Amino acid sequence: MTVDQNEYVATLPMLLTELEVVRAERVSPSFVRIELAGAALAELGPDGPSYDQRIKLIFPNAAGRLPSFADADESWWTTWMEIPEDERGSMRTYTIRDRVGTGAETRLVVDIVVHESDHAEDHADDHAGDHDHLDGAGNRWALQAAPGQRLVVMAPRAGHDFGGIEWSPGDATRLLLVGDETAVPAIRGVLRDLPADATGAAYVEVPVDGDVQDLAAPAGVRVTWLPRNGRARGVDLHAAVIDHLTGTTPAETVVVTDDEIDPDLWETPVHSSSGEEVAAATAVPTGDAPYAGLYAWIAGESKVVTGLRRKLVNELGLDRRQVAFMGYWREGVSMRS
Repeated sequence: MTVDQNEYVATLPMLLTELEVVRAERVSPSFVRIELAGAALAELGPDGPSYDQRIKLIFPNAAGRLPSFADADESWWTTWMEIPEDERGSMRTYTIRDRVGTGAETRLVVDIVVHESDHAEDHADDHAGDHDHLDGAGNRWALQAAPGQRLVVMAPRAGHDFGGIEWSPGDATRLLLVGDETAVPAIRGVLRDLPADATGAAYVEVPVDGDVQDLAAPAGVRVTWLPRNGRARGVDLHAAVIDHLTGTTPAETVVVTDDEIDPDLWETPVHSSSGEEVAAATAVPTGDAPYAGLYAWIAGESKVVTGLRRKLVNELGLDRRQVAFMGYWREGVSMRS
């Protein structure tokens, strides 16, 4: 059983509703763009800029059916998890690429990273999203997506605190955004919502030249694309970031072993997945502190992100209050929801 497009759970502090695909387009070798519609999107939040706003999508199960949330209440998560996994469908995390239209005509746009089985790169299993890299539910669904199909979305409801935005530069005077293909929609959202006088740089790694996009950014923020084109993941990205910060190209990329990776890598000025102490004050350091005034946002494959975190915090001395390191996915490991 599924809910009608014009019905949705109106008592929850977030949107939890079915949406219909009105457009599905392979916009580049590694990205499928999905445009979703539904009456509930008239209440889509957040109330201000969306930056790197995360949402959840639930894909149909193997039989092509979606779970119903028509009578969902605060216990909906427990109820959904009690359904056998092969029946309940798959939940994955994504970033809002865009929202277009207003009122009942609002559309939610999401980019999903995809690859075919004969793709030039050797991909593994998924995390989520633009983060559903790589052989996961989102990839499989996106490759066959067509208008008229339906998904369930969990997203911000206007007027309620949903969370899911990590961009928090405070009073930083210069910005640094770093990410792989899974972070492209988030980087796009941040660049779009920055003030016109923002300054800084963005470094974006994608699989191939054809994945480079035209991202609008303030005049003072330089965007550099780094297509791998068969090169090892993260090598050029690591080198570009270190050269940007120090003016020197590192001799080699930091080597990170599997047992060094935090499986839930998510380190921001106000949260630590590893249990590291978080200071009460979150202001970006100024004065004579190393890299004073800098705020860095780094997301992508966990091993690459871990290597950058080690270099920036442990070796270059960046204060953890001025950095956000997020493992959107981990190569070779299935990371759910």
